[in-house]
Amino acid sequence: MTDAPSPATPADALRFAFGTLTVLPVRLTRWDRTAARGGMLAAPLAGLAVGAAAGAAGWLLLLLGAGPLLAAVAAAALPAVLTRGLHLDGLADVADGLGSGRPAEDALRIMKQSDIGPFGVITLVFVLLGQVAVLAGQYAAGGARGFLAALVAGLAARCALTLAARAGVPAARPEGLGAAVAGVVPVRAAVAVLVAAAGAAAAAGAAAGPYGAARAAAAVLAALVLAELLLRHCRRRFGGVTGDVFGALAETAATSALIVLALG
Repeated sequence: MTDAPSPATPADALRFAFGTLTVLPVRLTRWDRTAARGGMLAAPLAGLAVGAAAGAAGWLLLLLGAGPLLAAVAAAALPAVLTRGLHLDGLADVADGLGSGRPAEDALRIMKQSDIGPFGVITLVFVLLGQVAVLAGQYAAGGARGFLAALVAGLAARCALTLAARAGVPAARPEGLGAAVAGVVPVRAAVAVLVAAAGAAAAAGAAAGPYGAARAAAAVLAALVLAELLLRHCRRRFGGVTGDVFGALAETAATSALIVLALG
């Protein structure tokens, strides 16, 4: 009989979250499903760090005299840099897989190819244009508002990963990051993270008053609803989740949160 794996410590969880979801020099000390559970629960913390860095970069450029558009480009580009572009790559691959209209096995093979097809290119162009357009409008209203938008987008993106890693969501392949984290998060814990993320967004938006708090929380909740719809579609089409699906969910949630903020 083999011994059960030891419980993951908070340090293990943070190393897994930051070591797999960012390029920060964090050394992974454990790669097992127990550590993955803690890491996916801590994923929104990595999102807050990425979002804060992106928002601060745009704000700094604004303070240095750059216009809102350049600030927005920086705020949209930095998350790609801090994640090695993995989420954007996943978004493009999922767009190609879904757009192919092929059966699950063929679609998954298309997603594993190193090149990006027309559906992926089109999706990337419009998603990035949308992100920059919203962020430019937010920075035009002030550095603090642009910073908040980038922060909320980063939080929503990684919270979507936590929800996608909940129990009952299978992996589409037996290998890869998707298989490592699929189903590791208990449903109640995932819901608790969702509530905490909405609360954190509300707290960040509270500087703009009660409406700002409600607007930020609504952006996170709406983003997660849309990410959930994409997740369900991917489960039907691919049979489960992959690393690419996780990336697509993150970018979908981030973009959706920004759009909701733009409507306020």
